[in-house]
Amino acid sequence: MPDADPLHVEVWSDIVCPWCFIGKRRMDRAVDAIRRDASCAAEIEIVYRPFQLDPGAPAGVAEPVAETYARKFGGADRAAEMMTRVTAVAAAEGLEFRLDRAQRANTADAHRLLGWTLANADAATQAELKESLMQAYFTEGEDIGDHDVLVDRAEQCALDRVAVRSMLGSDAGIEALAVELQRASDTDIAAVPTYVFAGRWAVPGAQEASVFEQVFRRLANRPAEPVDGDMVRE
Repeated sequence: MPDADPLHVEVWSDIVCPWCFIGKRRMDRAVDAIRRDASCAAEIEIVYRPFQLDPGAPAGVAEPVAETYARKFGGADRAAEMMTRVTAVAAAEGLEFRLDRAQRANTADAHRLLGWTLANADAATQAELKESLMQAYFTEGEDIGDHDVLVDRAEQCALDRVAVRSMLGSDAGIEALAVELQRASDTDIAAVPTYVFAGRWAVPGAQEASVFEQVFRRLANRPAEPVDGDMVRE
């Protein structure tokens, strides 16, 4: 049905969340499978919404993620175990995590930039930038709270660097970010990644690609019906 409205998916995530990057790769794989399947006519539109794992992180300051994890997970040994595990899961998805050099930073400005990109470009460009920022953080050890890094990454996604730097240096998007963060709270999104399909069904966690495919197919074929109750929260 070419004239049908696209299936809208909101992905609530944070740039520094490892499971959000793993989930993105799995979601992308599911979308590719759906688009290759001629029997499924669903058009899929994915937009990224903000969530901050550490909203109290000081702006303009970055620290090794190992130190952040040690505080959060109860010591250096526990942090190292967690980093090893998630790195292995990421590798199975074709992602190279270098958490030994990742720098934890406040993500507010990165989220402002992603929101601005969606408003001033399109969802595809926003997704491209999201991927680039995650790559910068997880693989290349860049400070994604640094405006120079954000401007460079935006330019690589064909965004105007002068406009991006001007936006980042202003108050643009601050109120909109606060509204979106509050919307996550109001809809009981307390952990990420969380995927909200068609504004009605929420799928929590970095599900396998096959699970995302199942959701897409069921919503495309029977949009008025929920999918498996143990997997989806309405």
